[in-house]
Amino acid sequence: MHAPTITSHSTAIEEKPSNQAALTAISHSLRQTELFKRLDSPSLSKLAQLCRIVKLPKNGILFHEGEVAQGFYIVHTGSISLSRISIEGKEQVISLFRPHDCFAEATLSTLETYPATASALEPTQVILVSKRSFRSFIAERPDLAMSMLASMSLHLKHLVQMIEDLKFKQIECRLANWLLRQLESESDIVNLPFSKKVLASRLGVTSETLSRAFARFRKEGLITVNTRDILIEDREGLSAYLREL
Repeated sequence: MHAPTITSHSTAIEEKPSNQAALTAISHSLRQTELFKRLDSPSLSKLAQLCRIVKLPKNGILFHEGEVAQGFYIVHTGSISLSRISIEGKEQVISLFRPHDCFAEATLSTLETYPATASALEPTQVILVSKRSFRSFIAERPDLAMSMLASMSLHLKHLVQMIEDLKFKQIECRLANWLLRQLESESDIVNLPFSKKVLASRLGVTSETLSRAFARFRKEGLITVNTRDILIEDREGLSAYLREL
C-alpha cells in the first residue's frame, strides 16, 4: 500500500491508487468526462495508473494562483471553485466544477503556473493527471489533442458568459441575465448548484447586495425562492432588466 503524502497545502492529501477498486473508480470518473469518454478500455486503464487522488476538506486549497502547475484535474466527488483576486482586493469566482468536470488543462501547453486559485466548496476528491505523465501518454494517442481543444473551448465559453454577466452595471441586471441563462426551454425552475455566497462572488458583488436583488425580484413577483429551487414566475419581467444598459 502506498502511504498518502501531504501536498504543499496542509489541507490537501495526495494518494496513489493502492488497489484495483481504486483504479476502477478512477477509470469510471475518467470515462464520464468529455475528454476521455472515447478512450478504449486498455488506454483508460493505463491512464488511471498515471493518476493520483487528492482529498480536500471544505474550503481546502488545491492550488494557489501563480503556483507552478503540476498538471490538470478532474473532479471525482464534491465541487471546486476557481477564483482570482480583483484589483479592488475582492475574490472573484471564475468557474465552478462538479463531478467529472476537467479543469486547468491549459497548463499542459502554454501555462507554467496556475492562473487562479482552486478551493473545495465541500469535502472533495479530485483526480490529478500530471503534466509529465500525460504528455507522454498523449504522444501515443494524438487524437486526444482535439479533445483537449474542445474541453478548453468549453471553458472559454463559460468565461465569455461570465463577462456577459459583468457587463451590466446593476446587480439586478446581472442576476436576471444569469437566471435566464440557466433556464431550460421547457422548465421555469432554476436549481442553484452552489451557495448564494458563491453566486455573489461569481457576479462580482457582496452577499448582502445579492440578497437585496433577490428580495426585489420576489417583491415584484418575478421569482419564488424555495431553498435552492428558484421558480421563474415572469420571464419577460426579468428580460426587461437586460434592456437597462
